Amino acid sequence: MFKSARAPALFTLLTAFLATSVQAVSNITRTGRYLYDSSGTRFYIKGIAYQEQGAVVASADNPFGEPSTFIDPLALGTACTRDIPFLQQLGVNAIRVYSVNSSLNHDACMSALSQAGIYTIIDLALPLNGSIDRVSPSWSTNLLDQYISTIDAFSKYDNVLAFNVGNEVVIQNSTQVAPFVKAAARDTKAYLKSKGSSALVGYAAINGDSSWRGELANFLTCDPSGGNSDSTSIDLYGLNDYEWCGNSTFQASYSATTTAFANYNVVAYFSEFGCITSPPRLWTEAIALFGSDMNTVWSGGIAFSYFPAQSAQGQFGMVTISTDSTTVTTSADFTQLKTEYGLVSFINTPSQSSAAAASYPSCAAATTDFLASNTLPPTPNLAACNCLESELSCQFTPATNNYTAVVGSLLDTGCSLLGQVGGSCADIGGDGQTGVYGRISGCDPTVKLSFVMSEYYEANNRNAQACSFAGNGTVNSKAPTSSAASAVASSCIANPSATFAPSAVPTTGNTATTGKTSTTGGTSGSGATALIGDTNALFGISLMAAVSVLGAIFTLA
Repeated sequence: MFKSARAPALFTLLTAFLATSVQAVSNITRTGRYLYDSSGTRFYIKGIAYQEQGAVVASADNPFGEPSTFIDPLALGTACTRDIPFLQQLGVNAIRVYSVNSSLNHDACMSALSQAGIYTIIDLALPLNGSIDRVSPSWSTNLLDQYISTIDAFSKYDNVLAFNVGNEVVIQNSTQVAPFVKAAARDTKAYLKSKGSSALVGYAAINGDSSWRGELANFLTCDPSGGNSDSTSIDLYGLNDYEWCGNSTFQASYSATTTAFANYNVVAYFSEFGCITSPPRLWTEAIALFGSDMNTVWSGGIAFSYFPAQSAQGQFGMVTISTDSTTVTTSADFTQLKTEYGLVSFINTPSQSSAAAASYPSCAAATTDFLASNTLPPTPNLAACNCLESELSCQFTPATNNYTAVVGSLLDTGCSLLGQVGGSCADIGGDGQTGVYGRISGCDPTVKLSFVMSEYYEANNRNAQACSFAGNGTVNSKAPTSSAASAVASSCIANPSATFAPSAVPTTGNTATTGKTSTTGGTSGSGATALIGDTNALFGISLMAAVSVLGAIFTLA
């Protein structure tokens, strides 16, 4: 039935001493499509999703019920010591964490997990403005810096198995977003290699329609250059798969999907599993997932979810936490998963020496069902974007601290106004279907906004009022008076299609956001109303639909 318990006091006491760099777990590496530990034994992910659900605002714009806030579970040392005995009861060797705060300290939790033999798979994205937007995607300096900051925060720990660059970013009717995900994987991988890290680069995919699910998986591991290089490939493909419901069978639930991935070239696992539509959850799929019908294709999976999580389908979760956060109460779901995970035996084949090396085929052409171009966005260049920002004639200086809610509206308006005077916002946009990316598409949205403001200001003979944008713009007195925004862009961003290994985020100053700050609280005014005092400012806004939401999706370093 249900069990209630307090984490053992001795375990809590011992964990206080575990924030060290002791090598407590084996290093996991990939050979071809399989994982192996340092002894050459095949490694399977027998895991559970581990993240309390943040606030979810139900709306037509949020069909997936995605949270707008998050709680970093790896920064809560006391909670980790409370939960680890229960994770050990389940027999898991990995947890998946969806959002973390790189500015917090994670030593206690990560060390305790390592001592318990538990690896982490960490998603690099954050809710709302910290992920690649499905509607108006971009791969820009703010996102890259966020990813790098998280990698740097966790690089000292020995139990980071992988970093995910996205979760269900590509869905039906938005397959043109895939090049942005692949660019994120490319740059994340290059940065990890530059640090000498063995952490894998992963992506967690929705189990979409067969007309494009396989195309996406192949796209994420193909080589656009045709040179059999892994430089743009993920290492770890996750499939969020809920096909097995109730008392099902391998043939009824997993056979077709397993056959579809039979020849996949990198490690594949179920990044989520555990259907709730036919209760109770029996978790008998665990035996199939790790059994001989599936082990040649899949390397385990992540049961969803340790903590309660509400979704459109219903309530997930295997434990509840007391209001004082000290007591864990387990459910029948927990007990059943514990039983089924306890019956799992890892099949140690193929041996590491006999595992075929991975190959990376040339990327296939786009289809009517999968619209992604094989031309990827460039690597975001922070130095070039900062150069541009400092030289532009009109700079974004927000009238509100909470300017994350303002940038998108200002970009919409600025692009509309620019279109009315014969200009264009093509320089700041990007199109994953055509493979055309503006030369400023990799810059932070605030820099893009300064660029749009500058072009409009210059088109109006540098009239100071044209730079105001309702008090959100300021004429840059240090900018060369003879240099147009376009010329500054050409000078600062000499090679707009360049790709390279990113460098660490500067530790002094907030260069990623040009010195601006933001809060997540409310504000008395958005600063985006009555822009330029022209109620007709939104005329022609549909002209810039490709970039209309671009500035609203961003993160502040």
